[in-house]
Parts: sequence; C-alpha cells; structure tokens
Amino acid sequence: RMQHCADTLLFKKSGEKLKLFQAYFCKVRLCPMCNWRRSLKIAFYNKQIVETANQRENLRWVFLTLTVRNVEGSELKMTMDSMTKAWNNFSRYAAFKKSVRGYFRAMEVTKNREENHQWNGTYHPHFHVLLAVKPSFFTSGYIKQSEWTSMWRKAMKLDYDPIVHVQRVKPKKESPDFKEVEHDVKKAVEEQNAILEVSKYPVKDSDVIIGDSVTSDNVETILDLDNALAYKRLIAYGGLLKEVHKELNLNDTDDEDLIHIGQENADEIANGAIEVMAYWHVGLKNYVISN
Repeated sequence: RMQHCADTLLFKKSGEKLKLFQAYFCKVRLCPMCNWRRSLKIAFYNKQIVETANQRENLRWVFLTLTVRNVEGSELKMTMDSMTKAWNNFSRYAAFKKSVRGYFRAMEVTKNREENHQWNGTYHPHFHVLLAVKPSFFTSGYIKQSEWTSMWRKAMKLDYDPIVHVQRVKPKKESPDFKEVEHDVKKAVEEQNAILEVSKYPVKDSDVIIGDSVTSDNVETILDLDNALAYKRLIAYGGLLKEVHKELNLNDTDDEDLIHIGQENADEIANGAIEVMAYWHVGLKNYVISN
C-alpha cells in the first residue's frame, strides 16, 4: 500500500516559490511520508488555533500526559478504545470543566524494545494533551498531579496508579514563518515545545522498523500497529479550541488531504503558475526535477 506513495509530485512555481499542487499519498497510518505531512498539517492548525484563542481570551497553557501500563500487541486496539472512552468521562469531571477552557488531545503509541526489560516487546499507548486553562488555575483552581492521577485512574477504572505528568507551558518566541514551524516539528522532542509536541503523528517510523532487514519482530510490529490504528480518530479538539477550529474553517485533520497544509493562494494557481514535476528515482534515492 505504501510502495508508490509520493513517487510523483507536481508543484506550481511562481517566481522563486514552489508550492505542492498535486501528489499521490498512500495515507497508510504507518507511512513515514504521510505521517510527516500529517504532523506539519496538525502543527500548522494548532499554531493558528492557539494564537486565535490567546487573542480572544486571557489564557494559560498546560501540557498533560496520561498513560497506562504497557500492553501486548493483541491488547493494543482494545486498550486504545478504552482510553478514548475514558477520556470522554475524564473531560466531564467537575474539576476539569471548572478550570479547562479547551484542549487538543493526541494519542501516541511507542514500543518498548529494551532487552532484558519486563516490558520488552510491549506497546505504550498514551495521551499528550494541550490544555487551555483560566489564569485562576494556578491560584484558586489548581489541580495537583495527584488529583490528575486519581481522576485518570477513576476514568480508566484501573486498579493501580497510572503515571501522569503535568507541566506549565512557558512562553516561547513565536516562529516568524512556517519554515521554522516545519523545523520545530522535527525537533519537537528536543525543544519541548508543547504545541509541536502534541502535534507529532501518533507513531514514529523509527518505532516501527528496526534495522533494514525483514525480522519477525518488525513484521509483528507492523501487523500489531496496522490493526490497532485502523479507522481510529487519534486526535481531538474540545471546548474553546474546538470552537476556534470550526470558526477558522480548518479542515478535519483526519480528512486525509495531505497536499494543502498551509494557507493557499488560489489566485496564484488560477493565473497559471509554472508547473514543476518531481519524480522519485529509485536508484538515486532522491527526487528528479522535470520542468
């Protein structure tokens, strides 16, 4: 399904600028190319939503991570379903509704490959959540980490205390253009920028394939993840952020349009910009440009 993904790209050229106009993307959930495009799209949307929300209200931001114990591949899909249902209850709790104005929630799945580790070969599904909170959250309405843990344990109906991490998002100098946003997406983990951290696609290709050979572990991982991620809505907006997303008329990030990521200049295309075709060359392992 991934074999011919993005092997031909059609750009519109106006002056020195190139803009992707047409391409075939396989849209497989495990495809590195499609995941990269999805991450850029989500990050671009989130940047607009956060900026608009900040202009509209006096907000503070919190980065929340909710986890469960690692699970076997056969349990992954069921666990992810349970987490999504639990989140619906979690977000309805009085303490949550009192302090949280809106949220962006993304599920991520990693695989433990530490040898001689009790969880080796298991999967770790978890939520990354960006919360927009009222300024009073850090004074009169503060929810302690132990309370977040208790709430998540209750929502998931667990018989143990899950690991929950919560931290205040510190202001960061705004990126002046989308190129820096694109760069930040690739460096999200190192830079710990909350907006871009939650915008990462749920599965990294480096977590799927280890090495360059066909091993039983690689095959097992692909089958487990392909089954678990199929037809899943892995991201969601709520509250104020959902309202802003709708008002900005942003496409559903699950609508699979991986071509139009940023704001498009329709006039530029309508006026007939120069077309540039890029073909993937298997031998060179790179794109070859053809005007």
